[in-house]
Formats: sequence, C-alpha cells, structure tokens
Amino acid sequence: MTAPADDERGPAGLPYRPCAGVVLMNAEGRIFAGRRIDNPADAWQMPQGGIDAGEDPRAAALRELWEETGIPAHLCEVVAETPDWVRYDLPPELVGRLWKGRYGGQRQKWYLVRFTGTDDQIDIDTDHPEFSAWRWMTPDEIIGKIVPFKRDVYRRIFQSFADRLGGQHYFG
Repeated sequence: MTAPADDERGPAGLPYRPCAGVVLMNAEGRIFAGRRIDNPADAWQMPQGGIDAGEDPRAAALRELWEETGIPAHLCEVVAETPDWVRYDLPPELVGRLWKGRYGGQRQKWYLVRFTGTDDQIDIDTDHPEFSAWRWMTPDEIIGKIVPFKRDVYRRIFQSFADRLGGQHYFG
C-alpha cells in the first residue's frame, strides 16, 4: 500500500506523523494493551510508534512491538492490515507539546497480529519502557481505556478487523 503524501497536513497546518501499530491477539481472541507510563490518567493503548524514514510500515509495526513488549517477530503471525491509513488530529491543547511540535496528529497503518508465544515471553521492562502494566482486554475494554481523542481511531481499527475478531462491531 502506498503511504499518504508526507506533505499532507491536518487542521493545525502541521503534517501527520507516520506511525504503525499492532493489534496483538492471543489464542483466546483478547488484545494486548499497556498502561502508558507517561500519562497520569489510567490511559491504556496498543503497541504503536513512528515509522523511520524509508522503513516499511509492517517492519516498523513489528519493531515497535519488540521495543515496547519484548515480543520478537518469530512469535507473531501477521493476519491482516488496515486497508487504508487511519488519521487522527491532536486536540488543540496538545499541538506543539508532543513530538517536539513537528506534527499535528498521526497517520497510522495497523496490523492484526496473532501472538504464538506465552505470557511469560512478554517483557515490558524494556530499554525505554512505555508501559507500566499490561493485560489482555476485549476491544470494547480498550476503547474505554484509550485517551478520548483516540477512541474513534480505535473503533475504526477494530471495525476493520471485525471479521477476524469474532465479527463484533465496535461503536461503544
């Protein structure tokens, strides 16, 4: 899939940060979520992060998964990817504060990944930890725990994988 133009800009007049994310599913169909270490609220999210210049989005997603959870690619089976890039805009109060003020939001490519390992192979105590805790959740639980400005994005991500996540529809 071709990435959107790097010069695409959001309402703040800033470009979107290219990002890749992983919907990591265990054998029971539950999804990995981590509690953000840098957010005083009880904010949880799925592994995600920036795509380096020239990096393939799928490779970036698996790299981010490794960096944030210690899960190596050989314990993963990529099942699907979002058909389109998903975008979100930062709330006005965060524009200029995140990502050194260079971006007004993110454009993301998401991958549904089946985890073939065991829970003891997950290690969030990484070189640069992003999560203070983790657990397996349902998509609706994750939507309820993500920061409010990302809820619609998470709904769209889960909706694009609904046929592989038990056919549920995530509007909650």
